[in-house]
Amino acid sequence: MSLEIGIVKQIFRYPVKSMAGESLQSSALGWHGLENDRRFAFRRMEDSGGFPWLTAGRLASLLRYQPFWSENGAEAKPVLHVRTPEGKELEASSEALRAEIAEAYGNDVQLMQFKHGIFDEAAISLITQGTIYGLGIECGKLLDVRRFRPNIVIESMTAEPFAEDQWVGRVLQFGSDDEPEISITLRDVRCAMLNLDPDTAESDPVVLKSVARINEVCAGVYATVTKTGTVSVGQKLYLKSL
Repeated sequence: MSLEIGIVKQIFRYPVKSMAGESLQSSALGWHGLENDRRFAFRRMEDSGGFPWLTAGRLASLLRYQPFWSENGAEAKPVLHVRTPEGKELEASSEALRAEIAEAYGNDVQLMQFKHGIFDEAAISLITQGTIYGLGIECGKLLDVRRFRPNIVIESMTAEPFAEDQWVGRVLQFGSDDEPEISITLRDVRCAMLNLDPDTAESDPVVLKSVARINEVCAGVYATVTKTGTVSVGQKLYLKSL
Protein backbone atom coordinates (compact mmCIF):
# COMPACT_ATOMS: atom_id res chain seq x y z
CA MET A 1 0.00 0.00 0.00
CA SER A 2 1.10 3.58 -0.62
CA LEU A 3 -0.20 7.06 0.18
CA GLU A 4 -0.27 9.90 -2.32
CA ILE A 5 1.45 12.87 -0.66
CA GLY A 6 1.86 15.45 -3.42
CA ILE A 7 3.70 16.26 -6.64
CA VAL A 8 7.16 17.25 -7.81
CA LYS A 9 7.01 21.04 -7.99
CA GLN A 10 10.62 21.88 -8.96
CA ILE A 11 13.84 20.04 -9.82
CA PHE A 12 17.33 21.48 -9.41
CA ARG A 13 20.82 20.23 -10.08
CA TYR A 14 24.14 21.86 -9.16
CA PRO A 15 26.88 21.04 -11.70
CA VAL A 16 29.59 22.73 -9.60
CA LYS A 17 29.43 22.31 -5.84
CA SER A 18 28.27 25.52 -4.10
CA MET A 19 27.66 27.41 -7.36
CA ALA A 20 24.15 28.32 -8.53
CA GLY A 21 21.79 25.55 -9.55
CA GLU A 22 19.95 24.80 -12.78
CA SER A 23 16.16 24.50 -12.81
CA LEU A 24 14.99 21.46 -14.80
CA GLN A 25 11.69 20.13 -16.08
CA SER A 26 12.93 16.55 -15.92
CA SER A 27 16.12 14.62 -15.23
CA ALA A 28 17.50 11.12 -15.31
CA LEU A 29 17.83 9.76 -11.78
CA GLY A 30 20.65 7.25 -11.41
CA TRP A 31 22.26 5.43 -8.50
CA HIS A 32 24.36 8.52 -7.80
CA GLY A 33 21.61 11.12 -7.96
CA LEU A 34 20.44 13.41 -10.73
CA GLU A 35 22.43 13.36 -13.94
CA ASN A 36 25.36 15.84 -13.78
CA ASP A 37 24.58 16.94 -10.23
CA ARG A 38 27.65 18.07 -8.24
CA ARG A 39 30.04 16.32 -10.61
CA PHE A 40 32.52 19.21 -10.29
CA ALA A 41 34.02 20.92 -7.25
CA PHE A 42 36.89 23.29 -6.53
CA ARG A 43 39.46 21.79 -4.18
CA ARG A 44 41.25 24.01 -1.66
CA MET A 45 44.88 23.12 -2.29
CA GLU A 46 46.04 24.06 1.21
CA ASP A 47 43.64 21.57 2.83
CA SER A 48 44.72 17.92 3.02
CA GLY A 49 41.78 16.86 5.20
CA GLY A 50 38.76 14.78 4.37
CA PHE A 51 36.63 17.67 3.09
CA PRO A 52 38.87 20.02 1.07
CA TRP A 53 36.12 21.39 -1.18
CA LEU A 54 35.57 25.12 -1.55
CA THR A 55 32.01 25.94 -0.56
CA ALA A 56 29.96 29.08 -0.17
CA GLY A 57 30.53 28.75 3.55
CA ARG A 58 34.11 29.88 2.87
CA LEU A 59 33.48 31.97 -0.26
CA ALA A 60 29.90 33.26 -0.34
CA SER A 61 30.24 34.74 -3.83
CA LEU A 62 30.39 31.20 -5.31
CA LEU A 63 26.58 31.27 -5.20
CA ARG A 64 26.60 34.01 -7.84
CA TYR A 65 28.46 31.90 -10.42
CA GLN A 66 26.02 30.17 -12.79
CA PRO A 67 27.09 26.92 -14.50
CA PHE A 68 25.44 25.97 -17.77
CA TRP A 69 25.99 23.40 -20.50
CA SER A 70 26.92 24.59 -24.00
CA GLU A 71 26.42 22.49 -27.12
CA ASN A 72 29.52 22.17 -29.33
CA GLY A 73 27.91 20.74 -32.43
CA ALA A 74 25.30 18.02 -32.83
CA GLU A 75 27.68 15.11 -32.20
CA ALA A 76 29.97 16.63 -29.59
CA LYS A 77 29.39 16.31 -25.86
CA PRO A 78 28.08 19.46 -24.15
CA VAL A 79 30.79 21.49 -22.40
CA LEU A 80 30.27 22.97 -18.96
CA HIS A 81 30.62 26.75 -18.84
CA VAL A 82 30.21 29.20 -15.98
CA ARG A 83 28.72 32.70 -16.12
CA THR A 84 30.53 34.89 -13.61
CA PRO A 85 28.81 37.59 -11.50
CA GLU A 86 30.21 40.15 -13.96
CA GLY A 87 28.64 38.34 -16.92
CA LYS A 88 31.75 36.67 -18.38
CA GLU A 89 31.18 33.21 -19.82
CA LEU A 90 34.14 30.90 -19.23
CA GLU A 91 34.70 27.19 -19.64
CA ALA A 92 34.53 25.56 -16.23
CA SER A 93 37.94 23.98 -16.78
CA SER A 94 39.58 27.20 -17.96
CA GLU A 95 42.58 28.75 -16.25
CA ALA A 96 40.76 32.08 -16.30
CA LEU A 97 37.96 30.77 -14.07
CA ARG A 98 40.35 28.90 -11.77
CA ALA A 99 42.46 32.04 -11.32
CA GLU A 100 39.40 34.20 -10.61
CA ILE A 101 38.10 31.82 -7.96
CA ALA A 102 41.56 31.48 -6.40
CA GLU A 103 41.97 35.24 -6.19
CA ALA A 104 38.56 35.70 -4.60
CA TYR A 105 39.25 32.92 -2.10
CA GLY A 106 42.77 34.10 -1.34
CA ASN A 107 44.49 30.76 -1.92
CA ASP A 108 45.10 28.23 -4.66
CA VAL A 109 42.26 26.02 -5.91
CA GLN A 110 41.89 23.22 -8.44
CA LEU A 111 38.76 22.16 -10.32
CA MET A 112 38.09 18.45 -9.98
CA GLN A 113 35.56 16.24 -11.75
CA PHE A 114 33.92 13.24 -10.09
CA LYS A 115 32.30 10.30 -11.83
CA HIS A 116 29.77 9.81 -9.03
CA GLY A 117 29.56 13.35 -7.65
CA ILE A 118 30.59 14.91 -4.34
CA PHE A 119 27.80 15.13 -1.76
CA ASP A 120 27.65 16.17 1.88
CA GLU A 121 25.37 13.40 3.19
CA ALA A 122 23.41 11.73 0.38
CA ALA A 123 22.85 12.05 -3.36
CA ILE A 124 19.32 13.50 -3.18
CA SER A 125 17.91 16.33 -1.06
CA LEU A 126 14.21 17.17 -0.78
CA ILE A 127 12.10 19.83 0.86
CA THR A 128 8.41 20.71 0.84
CA GLN A 129 6.94 24.06 -0.04
CA GLY A 130 5.17 23.96 3.32
CA THR A 131 8.50 23.90 5.14
CA ILE A 132 9.84 26.87 3.17
CA TYR A 133 6.64 28.83 3.66
CA GLY A 134 6.49 28.03 7.37
CA LEU A 135 10.07 29.15 7.88
CA GLY A 136 9.33 32.33 5.97
CA ILE A 137 6.53 33.15 8.39
CA GLU A 138 8.86 32.50 11.32
CA CYS A 139 11.55 34.72 9.76
CA GLY A 140 9.13 37.43 8.78
CA LYS A 141 10.33 37.37 5.16
CA LEU A 142 9.68 35.56 1.89
CA LEU A 143 12.34 32.87 1.51
CA ASP A 144 13.65 31.95 -1.93
CA VAL A 145 13.63 28.19 -2.46
CA ARG A 146 17.18 28.45 -3.82
CA ARG A 147 18.47 29.20 -0.31
CA PHE A 148 17.79 25.57 0.57
CA ARG A 149 19.64 24.12 -2.46
CA PRO A 150 17.27 21.15 -2.87
CA ASN A 151 17.25 18.67 -5.71
CA ILE A 152 13.49 18.19 -5.47
CA VAL A 153 10.86 20.59 -4.15
CA ILE A 154 7.57 18.94 -3.22
CA GLU A 155 4.12 20.47 -3.27
CA SER A 156 2.52 18.32 -0.58
CA MET A 157 -1.17 17.60 -0.08
CA THR A 158 -1.03 19.65 3.11
CA ALA A 159 0.91 22.83 3.87
CA GLU A 160 2.26 21.43 7.14
CA PRO A 161 5.85 22.61 7.74
CA PHE A 162 8.46 19.87 8.21
CA ALA A 163 6.08 17.11 7.11
CA GLU A 164 9.05 15.47 5.40
CA ASP A 165 10.66 14.78 8.79
CA GLN A 166 8.08 12.00 9.23
CA TRP A 167 9.21 10.30 6.03
CA VAL A 168 12.62 9.23 7.35
CA GLY A 169 12.90 5.45 7.02
CA ARG A 170 10.21 5.33 4.33
CA VAL A 171 10.36 4.91 0.54
CA LEU A 172 9.13 7.65 -1.78
CA GLN A 173 7.85 6.57 -5.19
CA PHE A 174 7.69 8.84 -8.24
CA GLY A 175 4.62 8.15 -10.36
CA SER A 176 3.62 4.58 -11.14
CA ASP A 177 5.14 1.30 -9.97
CA ASP A 178 7.68 1.17 -12.79
CA GLU A 179 9.07 4.65 -12.05
CA PRO A 180 11.91 5.74 -9.68
CA GLU A 181 12.02 5.28 -5.93
CA ILE A 182 14.17 6.81 -3.21
CA SER A 183 14.71 5.89 0.44
CA ILE A 184 14.51 8.81 2.88
CA THR A 185 17.53 8.37 5.13
CA LEU A 186 17.90 11.37 7.45
CA ARG A 187 16.90 14.96 8.18
CA ASP A 188 18.93 17.78 6.64
CA VAL A 189 20.87 19.54 9.40
CA ARG A 190 21.49 23.07 8.16
CA CYS A 191 24.58 25.28 8.31
CA ALA A 192 25.27 28.99 7.86
CA MET A 193 24.96 28.66 4.06
CA LEU A 194 21.20 28.83 4.62
CA ASN A 195 21.64 32.48 5.61
CA LEU A 196 23.06 33.44 2.20
CA ASP A 197 20.86 35.22 -0.33
CA PRO A 198 21.22 33.29 -3.64
CA ASP A 199 21.35 36.50 -5.72
CA THR A 200 23.53 38.79 -3.59
CA ALA A 201 25.36 36.28 -1.34
CA GLU A 202 24.58 38.60 1.59
CA SER A 203 24.04 36.86 4.92
CA ASP A 204 21.00 37.14 7.17
CA PRO A 205 21.49 35.09 10.36
CA VAL A 206 17.78 35.20 11.22
CA VAL A 207 17.15 32.33 8.79
CA LEU A 208 19.34 29.72 10.47
CA LYS A 209 18.32 30.96 13.92
CA SER A 210 14.68 30.39 12.99
CA VAL A 211 15.38 26.82 11.84
CA ALA A 212 17.26 26.16 15.06
CA ARG A 213 14.46 27.60 17.17
CA ILE A 214 11.56 25.68 15.66
CA ASN A 215 13.00 22.45 14.21
CA GLU A 216 16.36 21.53 15.72
CA VAL A 217 18.34 23.17 12.87
CA CYS A 218 16.73 20.78 10.34
CA ALA A 219 14.90 21.71 7.14
CA GLY A 220 14.32 19.09 4.46
CA VAL A 221 15.58 15.51 4.19
CA TYR A 222 18.20 13.44 2.39
CA ALA A 223 17.59 10.30 0.35
CA THR A 224 19.37 7.54 -1.52
CA VAL A 225 18.21 6.10 -4.83
CA THR A 226 16.68 2.61 -4.69
CA LYS A 227 15.17 2.52 -8.19
CA THR A 228 16.42 4.51 -11.18
CA GLY A 229 14.46 6.24 -13.94
CA THR A 230 13.27 9.72 -14.84
CA VAL A 231 11.84 12.35 -12.50
CA SER A 232 9.72 15.19 -13.87
CA VAL A 233 7.92 18.29 -12.66
CA GLY A 234 4.26 17.42 -12.06
CA GLN A 235 4.97 13.78 -11.24
CA LYS A 236 2.81 12.39 -8.43
CA LEU A 237 4.58 11.22 -5.29
CA TYR A 238 3.60 8.26 -3.12
CA LEU A 239 4.89 7.31 0.32
CA LYS A 240 5.13 3.55 0.63
CA SER A 241 3.94 1.78 3.74
CA LEU A 242 6.48 0.29 6.11
